[in-house]
Amino acid sequence: MGHPPLEFSDCYSDSPDFRERLKCYENELEKTNKFLKDAIKDGNSVINTIKEYSLAVQKFSQTLQSFQFDFIGDTLTDDEMNIAESFREFAGLLQDVEEGRMMLVQNACDLLIKPLEKFRKEQIGVTKERRKKFEKESEKYYSQLDKHMNLSSKKKETQLQEADEQLDKERQTFYESSIEYVYQIQQVQDRKKFDVVEPVLAFLQSVLTLNNLTVEMTQDFLPYKQELQLSLQNTRNHFESTREEMEELMKRKKGSAQICIRHSQQATMEGYLYVQEKWALGVTWVKYYCKYFKDSKLFIMVPMEQKTGTKQTTSQLTLKSCVRRKTDSTDKRFCLDIETNESPVLLQAISEVNRKQWMEAMDGKEPVGLTLSLFTPSRVLELNDLGFKFVRKCINFVETKGLTQEGVYRTVGSNIQVQKLLNAFFDPKCPADVDFNSTDMDIKTITSALKFYLRSLSEPLMTYNLHGELILAAKSENLDYRLGAVHSLVYKLPERNREMLELLIKHLVSVCSHSIENLMTVSNMGVIFGPTLMRAEEETVAAMLDIKFQNIVMEILIEDYSKIFKGPPEETTPPPIPPPRVTPRRRQPITISKRPPRLFPGLQPPVFERK
Repeated sequence: MGHPPLEFSDCYSDSPDFRERLKCYENELEKTNKFLKDAIKDGNSVINTIKEYSLAVQKFSQTLQSFQFDFIGDTLTDDEMNIAESFREFAGLLQDVEEGRMMLVQNACDLLIKPLEKFRKEQIGVTKERRKKFEKESEKYYSQLDKHMNLSSKKKETQLQEADEQLDKERQTFYESSIEYVYQIQQVQDRKKFDVVEPVLAFLQSVLTLNNLTVEMTQDFLPYKQELQLSLQNTRNHFESTREEMEELMKRKKGSAQICIRHSQQATMEGYLYVQEKWALGVTWVKYYCKYFKDSKLFIMVPMEQKTGTKQTTSQLTLKSCVRRKTDSTDKRFCLDIETNESPVLLQAISEVNRKQWMEAMDGKEPVGLTLSLFTPSRVLELNDLGFKFVRKCINFVETKGLTQEGVYRTVGSNIQVQKLLNAFFDPKCPADVDFNSTDMDIKTITSALKFYLRSLSEPLMTYNLHGELILAAKSENLDYRLGAVHSLVYKLPERNREMLELLIKHLVSVCSHSIENLMTVSNMGVIFGPTLMRAEEETVAAMLDIKFQNIVMEILIEDYSKIFKGPPEETTPPPIPPPRVTPRRRQPITISKRPPRLFPGLQPPVFERK
């Protein structure tokens, strides 16, 4: 099982669990950094020491053999599985290189050393800098927060406003540094799957060529190299599409400092609160990390200080009611009273916005005369007759004039022209009154408008209800089960959705049939239409990381269009049940053909002296 994703929303709560998960990523970053140092050192040894060439290659092989890719999420794609096993394949091939072949490895520095050093500098180095910034801003914010909590409400209003503004500024700076750090450290974790493997792959090809390996070994390696390059390119494409979605999510999260109210098995609301505790010698305020579960009315308080190492006890209370505390009844601001089955508790939130969030989560009551404001959702496009007419017009235009155009659907049109087309076509006064043959219309505008319409539907075409099942199907290691499950799920779609899906997939099959001219393969179409036709109901980092499996669903629909849309699967032959993960994989990684399995013993210098 890989590392759990770090959610941007967890940056706002900054819980102990979040810090612990972040530490796991930091440890993995250090392990990767150490591995890169070893790989660079070993590569230089191969380049600079001809006499020790055989031993250097052997050590480099062992380094690759020992490294294991960690990944985010719970499942690898077929391409990622190939990449994860690639270092083992490289190591095995290097074991077969004849020890007597000694030739200077030319251009190895440009092929191997510089890309790895660039990755360390531009990716790991930047991540470490953001870590320093995060730790610095964390210390500044919590120090300022502690001071802020001790301010009396009897101070002048201008002083309080100034203090609030200063705290808000520190808080926003801390949140931004935290989100940027979380984003960067996860990007490095994903990027290394291709940014680290590709230089090694290029270097390995150089070693094979420059050392005059046998024709059989070279012929064995080339097909593997081509398949692995395809896996690397597919993984890179998945990464780019995921990164774009994640950057948008990050921007939305940075623009709002609010903590989302959850409706699941997780805590409905969690974060830091100050709790009033009465002692014989007076009253004190203690900082707690609190969680509230709305379904069970459970309120958990963990006494919390930023310094760790002290043993702490947790209190569990059952909520009865929550009421906002007026400022004139206490010298502290942002307070609220909760009544529990065990005892009453006076809480202090860290801001007025935070207090409102806690009250909303706990169904708190406001003083008489105050009400909460409501909002009305904006209008969205619908899957109706007008939408079908628009999609058919777009498809007809593309199939008439753009099937062979390079980069069709990948190239983006002018946003102004796209909005102009959509506004005109979906104008309530005169809908569909648009001439697609006008000089203003080009392929890029039409394809971009089609994608925009599909992504703007009130619910994705593949529906929220079936999203999870489709992702699970794509994650299966059993290729027959993947197809069978997707086939079955397509016929669980509403009739209008399935009709639109068949219309689109038939068109994409036609586009992909001209891939030699337009360079749009099935994999490329999956990257484009995966996030277009599928999306999770809740926008999270975990959902973003599943985009690559959305792309796989699209690939299955395109590649097996004839079988899937010929009719529903026979009820007498249900798809096979996917085997549990503890069993061996049905889908094995690619390997270098004809090379028999070998054991990889440790370095034994005497062995090299025989011969």
